[in-house]
Amino acid sequence: MKIGGIKMLVTMNELLKVAYDNKFAVGSYNVSNNELLRAIIETAEEKKSPAIIQIHPNELNLVGDEFTAYVKEAANKARVPIVIHQDHCDNIEGTIRAIRNGYTSVMIDGSHLSFEDNIALTQKAVKIAHSVGVSVEAELGTIGENEGSSEGGADEILYTDPEQAQEFVRRTGCDTLAVAIGTAHGFYPDHLPPKIQIDRLEKINNKVDIPLVLHGGSSNPDEDIRSSVKHGVSKINLSSDMKGAFFKQLRETLRNKPNDFEPDVLFPEANEAAKEVLREKMDLFGSSNKAHLYKLGELSSYNVLTSV
Repeated sequence: MKIGGIKMLVTMNELLKVAYDNKFAVGSYNVSNNELLRAIIETAEEKKSPAIIQIHPNELNLVGDEFTAYVKEAANKARVPIVIHQDHCDNIEGTIRAIRNGYTSVMIDGSHLSFEDNIALTQKAVKIAHSVGVSVEAELGTIGENEGSSEGGADEILYTDPEQAQEFVRRTGCDTLAVAIGTAHGFYPDHLPPKIQIDRLEKINNKVDIPLVLHGGSSNPDEDIRSSVKHGVSKINLSSDMKGAFFKQLRETLRNKPNDFEPDVLFPEANEAAKEVLREKMDLFGSSNKAHLYKLGELSSYNVLTSV
């Protein structure tokens, strides 16, 4: 299905330009199965919100390259703009794999490298991805890691320096930048609540003129999320809150229905639990009822390129 002759699978640049200009953020949701993918797209359509389908290399290794063909088909049939994004990848081979699979955005993560080596790696990814019209997210500074995440992270957060961010963006030509301002992947333990440095984010935003990305979007105070959107964050990664709701409900359903084995009996309640989280997050990020801002005739119909 197309809307007005335009496929709804678009690039990150197209998606986030509108969000950045209108000061809202789009959720980027990790998927590794059909159930979560449907929950995201169906909720996005219900809320009239753009959405980003995000697949981590670990998730891709689990489901296989063929899964992305299903994701592309679902994205193109959606009634709202959708991006397919590669989450943290630290090598060029993985970047090329994602592009060949039809992703419209890739993240190259050189955050654990030195500043110069991070720049060099990001430049290579940008050169390849931009040659075929794919957007690039980079990362400067390191995101922490909490329990319950398989995405990786650093034991100690290295905060993004605003001056370095300005130089990094200028030299690499990346389209979006993930910044380290105190968030972490996974669930925060009770004794270690998140401490987002909004003042640091504001300084970074004043130095660069591209959309910023907040990783570790789960379990943060709503007021911090709202403040981050006011200071340049246009993409917020969310995984643990959504998956936690889904699998908590699925475990309960399995306990209550020990003799049922059909997916159409076991999954609906889990899907609804995930959707409830997604509805709240789309409202919080400000993306609900924003699909109308996208001028469909100006969005490119993304074509899969395999010449890389």
